[in-house]
Amino acid sequence: MSRHPVPSPEELAGLDDEVLERLAIEWRARASRGTKQAYGVAHALEVEWRQRARVSRAQQLPQPVVAPRRWWKFWQSSPGPGSPPSP
Repeated sequence: MSRHPVPSPEELAGLDDEVLERLAIEWRARASRGTKQAYGVAHALEVEWRQRARVSRAQQLPQPVVAPRRWWKFWQSSPGPGSPPSP
């Protein structure tokens, strides 16, 4: 059993975004200094942090404004100049 158990999804969900970011940075620093037990904790915190950032950025994107193209409009297009009239 490791000294630092990896936090559960419920524990991660209870953290504020700022607290999660701070903890992820702190635990990654511990892991980079060679604390082997910190790798799993740092990874779990970073994964949750990235998922939250991805969701918040996706919510900020504008909705597409392109109207759906109707398939029958293909046959209703007018012929271009220089094309022979259809029989």
